[in-house]
Amino acid sequence: MSRPRDWQTDPVSEDSTSSDDSPFRSDPSARDHAPQFVLPLVVRIERDAPPARTDALETAARAVLLMLGDERSAGEGEWARAMRDWQDARIRKVVRRARGAEWRRAVALPGITVAGKSAEVRVFPPVPLDGWPKDLARLQVSGTDLDDPEPPVAADPSAPVLWLNPDLDMSAGKAMAQAGHGAQLAWWELSQEERSGWRDAGFPLAVRTAGPVRWGELTTSGLPLVRDAGFTEIAPGSCTVVADHPALR
Repeated sequence: MSRPRDWQTDPVSEDSTSSDDSPFRSDPSARDHAPQFVLPLVVRIERDAPPARTDALETAARAVLLMLGDERSAGEGEWARAMRDWQDARIRKVVRRARGAEWRRAVALPGITVAGKSAEVRVFPPVPLDGWPKDLARLQVSGTDLDDPEPPVAADPSAPVLWLNPDLDMSAGKAMAQAGHGAQLAWWELSQEERSGWRDAGFPLAVRTAGPVRWGELTTSGLPLVRDAGFTEIAPGSCTVVADHPALR
């Protein structure tokens, strides 16, 4: 499935479980009137071994790409209808955390587990907003604050980079969903050949926070830009991520 750039830069990407009276709630649009689905992501956060923040963000973005590129998400695949319905409305993503038995129950459900250097993220086919499997619905959204034990190394300029807005303070869960949005917007703009090459390479990517000057350049570069719908944490219309894929420069 592809989308034109002007659709991608609308403020329609979100990661929310807040109520309709949220102070950050944006005004309804035509996409709000379509059946709404959400892409669930679960990050494993054990008490004694939490993942590094940057690795969790990169693993979440890669998980979204693996779901988009999976054969079960295309054509007549078992997840294809849900994927189409989800992408025809707002591209909601919700990140929840699990540990111990919670994680084992989550892994037993249909989905894809992606391992980073320290992070494990499982992504599931889209579900209706009010139709979460009970073993996922009971998981917590809060408590996803993570840290990097060391500053991340500089990103490889020849590889895809998802640049975060330096002026926004987002929880790890929020940032994971935003990184997933950025990866998805890049995927939509690539040709089939470019998608296949990225997938065959294992979806290499980095997530980094841009410097203030660099962020200004990125937001006017014409690269895919995520604007948040403002359900949680930040104001509606906030620019959160620029997807800098070499094929789109």
